[in-house]
Amino acid sequence: DAVVVRRAYLDGIGTLPTPEDVREFLQDKDLDKRAKLIERLLDREEFADYWAMRWGDLLRVKSEFPINLWPNAVQAYHRWIRTGLKQNIPYDQFVRELLTSTGSNFRVPQVNFYRAVQSKEPAALARAVALTFMGDRMGSWPEDRKAGMEVFFRRVGYKRTAEWKEEIVFFDISTKVEPSAVLPDGTVVKLHADVDPRQALTDWLISPDNPWFTRCIVNRIWCWLLGRGIIHEPDDIRPDNPPSHPDVLALLEKELVAAKYDLKCVYRLILNSSTYQLSSIPQSKDPRSAVLFAHYPVRRLDAEVLIDAFCQLTGTTEEYSSRIPEPFTWVPREQRTIALSDGSITSSFLDMFGRPPRDTGMASERNNNPTAAQRLHLLNSSHIRRKLERGQKLRPLRWAAWRNPQKAATELYLRILSRYPTREELSTVGTYIRANRGTRRSNPMDDLIWALVNSPEFLYRH
Repeated sequence: DAVVVRRAYLDGIGTLPTPEDVREFLQDKDLDKRAKLIERLLDREEFADYWAMRWGDLLRVKSEFPINLWPNAVQAYHRWIRTGLKQNIPYDQFVRELLTSTGSNFRVPQVNFYRAVQSKEPAALARAVALTFMGDRMGSWPEDRKAGMEVFFRRVGYKRTAEWKEEIVFFDISTKVEPSAVLPDGTVVKLHADVDPRQALTDWLISPDNPWFTRCIVNRIWCWLLGRGIIHEPDDIRPDNPPSHPDVLALLEKELVAAKYDLKCVYRLILNSSTYQLSSIPQSKDPRSAVLFAHYPVRRLDAEVLIDAFCQLTGTTEEYSSRIPEPFTWVPREQRTIALSDGSITSSFLDMFGRPPRDTGMASERNNNPTAAQRLHLLNSSHIRRKLERGQKLRPLRWAAWRNPQKAATELYLRILSRYPTREELSTVGTYIRANRGTRRSNPMDDLIWALVNSPEFLYRH
């Protein structure tokens, strides 16, 4: 249970459980407590924050080079994404608004989908749609199929306004009308002069019969929660890259359609599954065990989640601002990193720990592989040391350690590792504190805190 509560919080809302959350869950005798925990997490404010961050990676929500949405548009776009997640807007409606909207990028946030592409050419827009909503990179498509997809975006127009940085995305009726277009599945559709071709593509894309749309999003969510897609990578869906478990993928697709594209239905199914709740300790040395999801995959916390965890543990904050003197560049200190709207607003910590640059929308942009620089930063940097030494939440535990070391150690384990310490661990801590009492200027609890936050048990999802 201690493993599951920490895992569900980190995977579901990108947030560590508090000691009170852990105690309450571990003491609960209800046989359905895991399912009830998951329901509570799906309704938390942090759910919208965390998954807006994930969608921000996918939709390239970034104000500066090479994606030039500009800060005003980024704020509007992120707010629209987060509101959609908070209100649980059906996924087909969410995508329809992204693909067919027209208007000001400040006042109709959805149109920023077409601005968050490095080129305004129809070919680039077609690639972005295929990658984002079909999980297909279009690289292996024959030329005629690529050309057929591009036709749907030839009448997307852009124009500036008198307002600073504002741009209108519109249906350009002055562009020459193609008599027909070919959908990715080979179907020919007639186009009309007074109807935006994007409507026809979107009608096909979000149809329950579409072979890519539903498969792409359920596979993405599986990958987000379990670190690897049933089809891996999640943006590389093609005939010669088959799913590891086709029946599971088909089931998730069917359930999403039956739920009328309620994405929380997919989260609920996966988080409650026995596969998700397996131990992270492999029961087999077979190298296929990870690919076949025979155990929960151990992987490092996302950069944003990790720095938020440090801030939560210590009661400290991070300061973010844009390097470019644009509006909306100052971020309140109390705002969590997972709630940052702009991929251009970053820090040396986020860059070092693999936060994606949001240039392409591909899953591989996020890099959670550990490096020597990361280890040195956690072990030796003044950034982390100041948080641990000055954090208001840790100060009472340092003094409590002299009176009752076991109680203070228990609180630290709950706060940092989301579990109670074992008897052996408590014995070790007590022995260490007694041995160092009065022999050194620093508090021995500092060493325990330092050891716990540098342990794989804290730094990794497991």
